[in-house]
Amino acid sequence: MKAKEDGPDLPGVWAAYGVLLQHLRKRAGLNQQQLGDAIGYSLEQVASVEQGRRPAKAAFTVAADRVLEARGVLEVLQDEVDRAKLPRFFRNFAVIEAEVVSRFEYEPLLIPGLLQTEAYARAVFAGHCPPLNEEIVDQHTDGRLSRQKLLARVPLAELSFIISEEALRNPVDDREVMRGQWQRLLDVGRLRNVEVQVMPARPGFHVGLNGPFVMLETRDHRRLGYIESQEASCLVSDSAEVSALGMRYGKLRTQALNGVESARLIERLVGET
Repeated sequence: MKAKEDGPDLPGVWAAYGVLLQHLRKRAGLNQQQLGDAIGYSLEQVASVEQGRRPAKAAFTVAADRVLEARGVLEVLQDEVDRAKLPRFFRNFAVIEAEVVSRFEYEPLLIPGLLQTEAYARAVFAGHCPPLNEEIVDQHTDGRLSRQKLLARVPLAELSFIISEEALRNPVDDREVMRGQWQRLLDVGRLRNVEVQVMPARPGFHVGLNGPFVMLETRDHRRLGYIESQEASCLVSDSAEVSALGMRYGKLRTQALNGVESARLIERLVGET
């Protein structure tokens, strides 16, 4: 049976990070309270991180690395710590995603995770059924935001997103959250390695109605597909199946609004609020 997301089975990398943090702290001659005071965190927070019960956030790691003169030892673990904040079914894909040279995504229901604002992502996780506790919502939200480093990673990855108009208009949260999300799409769409297209709402069939999917190209130029629904996921490696996904994505790009037209539609949504 699948383990519960809020159960006691915590990621091993959090424990490993905690052991290393404790070693560096003791080497520096500090107790937990002194370290917390130096980096702006409470005694309870430092203790939780050292015990592997709570993952370190990037700001915690940067501050601790500086105060403990660790020379980046803690920072090299941060990506793994962040990935372990993601839902279990998604973590293996996240490892592959972080290293891609290109990534194309079609999403008919929600704003893609790589483009979500913190408020939008939090609303999505808060709506989970069965409900997640607040700590898990925080961890999943933080993990999702950490993936967005791919947008500006060096070397740049070529990224393309096709989002249905219905997903844009779906009020996942209040108007202020949606306004911020639409503005985020406009800002990201101006990046030279990112293209954002909108599939307009109109009657009739198109191949995207079969559901969302992602196309990836790895550094060794392998092409993969990824499909996810209801917390079940599938990495597609069969060449014929990947080719079919590629043809579908190509067709969707021709049917969607181009980048300029898509930006105008999103600007109208911002103006309507």
